[in-house]
Amino acid sequence: MAVTIASANLQPNMSHGAVGVKVAQMAKAQQEMQGEMALQLIQAAMPEAPAAPVGNIGHNINTTA
Repeated sequence: MAVTIASANLQPNMSHGAVGVKVAQMAKAQQEMQGEMALQLIQAAMPEAPAAPVGNIGHNINTTA
Protein backbone atom coordinates (compact mmCIF):
# COMPACT_ATOMS: atom_id res chain seq x y z
CA MET A 1 0.00 0.00 0.00
CA ALA A 2 1.49 3.31 -1.06
CA VAL A 3 0.43 6.77 0.04
CA THR A 4 1.13 9.57 -2.38
CA ILE A 5 0.34 13.25 -2.22
CA ALA A 6 0.09 14.75 -5.65
CA SER A 7 -1.11 18.29 -5.19
CA ALA A 8 0.42 21.50 -6.51
CA ASN A 9 -0.81 23.46 -3.47
CA LEU A 10 1.41 21.55 -1.03
CA GLN A 11 4.71 22.67 -2.54
CA PRO A 12 6.52 24.97 -0.06
CA ASN A 13 8.01 28.23 -1.23
CA MET A 14 11.70 27.67 -0.56
CA SER A 15 13.10 29.60 -3.53
CA HIS A 16 14.43 32.58 -1.53
CA GLY A 17 14.76 31.11 1.94
CA ALA A 18 11.45 32.59 3.02
CA VAL A 19 10.67 29.57 5.17
CA GLY A 20 13.95 29.82 7.05
CA VAL A 21 13.46 33.52 7.70
CA LYS A 22 9.93 32.96 8.97
CA VAL A 23 11.10 30.17 11.30
CA ALA A 24 13.86 32.42 12.66
CA GLN A 25 11.37 35.24 13.25
CA MET A 26 9.00 32.91 15.08
CA ALA A 27 11.85 31.52 17.21
CA LYS A 28 12.97 35.04 18.12
CA ALA A 29 9.42 36.04 19.06
CA GLN A 30 9.09 32.91 21.22
CA GLN A 31 12.37 33.63 23.02
CA GLU A 32 11.36 37.25 23.66
CA MET A 33 8.04 36.13 25.10
CA GLN A 34 9.75 33.59 27.37
CA GLY A 35 12.21 36.26 28.51
CA GLU A 36 9.37 38.64 29.38
CA MET A 37 7.61 35.90 31.34
CA ALA A 38 10.83 35.13 33.24
CA LEU A 39 11.27 38.81 34.13
CA GLN A 40 7.68 39.00 35.36
CA LEU A 41 8.20 35.93 37.54
CA ILE A 42 11.40 37.37 39.01
CA GLN A 43 9.73 40.71 39.74
CA ALA A 44 6.74 38.99 41.31
CA ALA A 45 9.03 36.97 43.61
CA MET A 46 10.91 40.02 44.89
CA PRO A 47 9.75 41.14 48.34
CA GLU A 48 8.30 44.61 48.60
CA ALA A 49 10.15 47.20 50.66
CA PRO A 50 8.47 47.91 54.01
CA ALA A 51 6.67 51.22 54.28
CA ALA A 52 8.45 53.99 56.15
CA PRO A 53 6.94 54.82 59.54
CA VAL A 54 4.64 57.83 59.68
CA GLY A 55 5.14 60.38 62.42
CA ASN A 56 6.99 59.55 65.66
CA ILE A 57 5.33 56.20 66.29
CA GLY A 58 8.04 53.63 66.95
CA HIS A 59 10.86 56.17 67.28
CA ASN A 60 10.64 56.80 71.04
CA ILE A 61 11.95 54.08 73.35
CA ASN A 62 11.00 54.12 77.04
CA THR A 63 14.25 53.45 78.91
CA THR A 64 12.90 54.10 82.44
CA ALA A 65 10.96 50.89 82.72
